[in-house]
Amino acid sequence: VALKRMLNFNVPPVKNSTGEPVWKVLIYDRFGQDIISPLLSVKELRDMGITLHLLLHSDRDAIPDVPAVYFVMPTEENIDRMCQDLRNQLYESYYLNFISAISRSKLEDIANAAIGANAVTQVAKVFDQYLNFITLEDDMFVLCNQNKELVSYRAINRPDITDTEMETIMDTIVDSLFCFFVTLGAIPIIRCSRGTAAEMVAVKLDKKLRENLRDARNSLFTGDTLGAGQFSFQRPLLVLVDRNIDLATPLHHTWTYQALVHDVLDFHLNRVNLEESVGTESTPAGARPKKKNKKSYDLTTSDKFWQKHKGSPFPEVAESVQQELESYRAQEDEVKRLKSIMGIEGEDEGAISMLSDNTAKLTSAVSSLPELLEKKRLIDLHTNVATAVLEHIKSRKLDVYFEYEEKIMSKSTLDKSLLDMISDPDAGTPEDKMRLFLIYYISSAQAPSEIDLEQYKKALMDAGCNLAPLSYIKQWKAFTKMASAPASYGNATPKPLGLFSRVMNTGSQFVMEGVKNLVLKQQNLPVTRILDNLMEMKSNPETDDYRYFDPKMLRGSDSSVPRNKNPFQEAIVFVVGGGNYIEYQNLIDYIK
Repeated sequence: VALKRMLNFNVPPVKNSTGEPVWKVLIYDRFGQDIISPLLSVKELRDMGITLHLLLHSDRDAIPDVPAVYFVMPTEENIDRMCQDLRNQLYESYYLNFISAISRSKLEDIANAAIGANAVTQVAKVFDQYLNFITLEDDMFVLCNQNKELVSYRAINRPDITDTEMETIMDTIVDSLFCFFVTLGAIPIIRCSRGTAAEMVAVKLDKKLRENLRDARNSLFTGDTLGAGQFSFQRPLLVLVDRNIDLATPLHHTWTYQALVHDVLDFHLNRVNLEESVGTESTPAGARPKKKNKKSYDLTTSDKFWQKHKGSPFPEVAESVQQELESYRAQEDEVKRLKSIMGIEGEDEGAISMLSDNTAKLTSAVSSLPELLEKKRLIDLHTNVATAVLEHIKSRKLDVYFEYEEKIMSKSTLDKSLLDMISDPDAGTPEDKMRLFLIYYISSAQAPSEIDLEQYKKALMDAGCNLAPLSYIKQWKAFTKMASAPASYGNATPKPLGLFSRVMNTGSQFVMEGVKNLVLKQQNLPVTRILDNLMEMKSNPETDDYRYFDPKMLRGSDSSVPRNKNPFQEAIVFVVGGGNYIEYQNLIDYIK
């Protein structure tokens, strides 16, 4: 909603206006591109009057009779370039939108450039949009994509980090979270664990919200902001969790569709990039090997199959793709039959619509064609994506890893020794083996003895693993041991369902032989448990000493005693150091 409003020159788009949109150019930087691309397709941009969308730092021609909407971060180089645009008189008028708030001094730089270029009247509006976060789902956002290594787990937990570096990281995180709440139009009640990076974020965010509320004249949270009415009268709870409370889950191999796509394929900002292998015919000796086609697919909220199955266990997804394919084939024959009745052969869609003899049957065929073609597109998309995932599962035995790790994390008895898993040359990449061992190391109540550890290390080395992660986890474990007990993961293990029923039938797209048909048992991960305690106001040693901040309260006391005793209706969970799709899915299942 905020983006559409911005593209409409910062006035809410009018419903049912028949008029053409105003044609305009959109100029963004990489940050702006990352924010817009998961939310608005090129077609949607065009419907809003955007004829061209260009990167700020690309060679752009002057288009003197068109207004330009800018959507960029207020960085030094961006502002220099905007001033240059003003001097070169590239566009008719300029609507400047900053992703994050611009400082007074930089605003003055733009003003000076505008005066110098004699372009003051052409700068129509300057807005702080407070949109410095990326929405990937209706209920999920990330901070950023361009510089994500700057706010990553590694950046925050580096042993040699300086205080100033840490301040910068915290400010970056807080800026994005602040933007998120401005866009929502809600002031949260903040809870966080003590003595962690999450606490630093909480303190800074509380201060920033507080300062904004105190400045009543310029407060971003009054009146008819966008978010008004989005939330009930009750305020949302913001739970700030530190990644260090549970390092096993992000390392865990997974079994649900979306999390698998993210783990094994190249999946960023809802787009998956696949390399398609071109035909298997042998190339003549000495010939250059065939180039692989790169294909990219968008997995969006409008993709019904994705929405329905992104949280399903993989075997179920394969089965559903197969079912969709069969139901499509039945309908496809129907279309062919209708075409041949009418004496139209081949793909001539145009001829169908021209026929005057619009029998009821034909009308339904014509109206359902576009729908069928879209259905076909989604089936092809998911056939390709799921096949790519399946290749990884089979070549790396990811089903075995997933099941084995679940057993480790739930302290069940293991049917096979860890050493055998690590030494098996056919199971997994060195990274898979390292992840498995780290989970074992993190989850074990007492660390393995030095003798055992040496044995494991040797096996890992032989398997080609880089041991650096282990030395970090070793120190980490020694440190957190003093702080807290290891996270518990419940005690449900996945149940194999026997082999695949339908997918095993011949004629299926997916050759599932040898892949285990595992079904997930619902259990709450640590992040979900923490949320549950805090939302429902349950008393639990895990969360009892979490700090409590209410930016609306006058600074009376910083107590961890919650003011309101009622459970919360809405919550936002943010993991400092990075959440992941496994936890996202776990929270969705918990809500259900």
